[in-house]
Formats: sequence, structure tokens, C-alpha cells
Amino acid sequence: MSSTPSSRPTSVTRLSLSHITAQNDTNLLGTVHGGVIMTLVDSVAGVVAARHSGGPAVTASMDEMVFLVPVRVGDVIHLSGQVNWTGRSSMEVGVRITADRWDAVGPEVHVASAYLVFVAVDEHGKPREVPQVIAETDEERRRLREAEIRRHHRLARRAAIIESRKVGEAGT
Repeated sequence: MSSTPSSRPTSVTRLSLSHITAQNDTNLLGTVHGGVIMTLVDSVAGVVAARHSGGPAVTASMDEMVFLVPVRVGDVIHLSGQVNWTGRSSMEVGVRITADRWDAVGPEVHVASAYLVFVAVDEHGKPREVPQVIAETDEERRRLREAEIRRHHRLARRAAIIESRKVGEAGT
């Protein structure tokens, strides 16, 4: 009998992380490298995916990530991640990134949002089943619906690319 439940509420595996940015995080313009933020996003999402699935999970994809405002040295960035959707062995994790100054009281500014797909794997690196996510609030149900839309678009894009390659190979 498996110790992993068949379903798990979103709230159980949600994670928040804060990071004070420093000089070593920045580019020549004095703003934080997008790659630094993306690494933190992948780390937060990876922990959420592993907690939800009850074991190792690997990043399969990251949807487009648009940076809305620059992050500067001394900003505190806050990352909040949660599972939005689950399939058989995959799950979408959403991460919201905000920032505020380390030395001032002020509103947090929305920096970016990212959506990552993780696949749970066993000790041989093969996909394994994940618990289904339970959306308990209206906000979680909205996130689930939107995750299903993103999944549909990812699958359609993948199918179109595969078809395009077949056409290209036939014409070669």
C-alpha cells in the first residue's frame, strides 16, 4: 500500500520564500539578473512539486515569464508557490513574485508570475502518479481552470510543432 494520498489540498504544500537581493545578484545596470529570479522560482516550484507528489519531481517546462518591473539591489523578493493543477504524473505549479525595499515600509510590487510543469519521478527516473489537487477556495478553483487552459495551449503548441516537423521532413 502506498503512503502517498490519492488527493491533497493546495494549501498543504504551498510555500513562501523571501530573498534579500545583493550586489552579487545584479547585472551591469544594477538590477537583479532575470536568471537569479528564475532560479529562485524553479527552486520554490520544485519544493512545492516534491511536497505535493511525496517525492522527487523534475522541471518539464516553464511557460513564458514576463518581468513587469525591475528588481534592484536591496529589494526583498517574495516568492509564493502552489500546485494549480495535476494530471497523472505531472503538475502545474504557479509562482508569484513580488518585491519591496529592505529599508522602507511600502507596498509590495508585483514583479512577475511563472507557471512551471513538473513530472514526479521514481528512483529510476520514470514518471510516477501524483495525488490529485483539491481546490478548496474560489481563488484556487480559478487557478485550476486557468491551469487547464494553459495545459490545453501547451499540448496544442506541441502538436503543431510535431506536425510542422513532419511536413518539413516530407519536403526534404
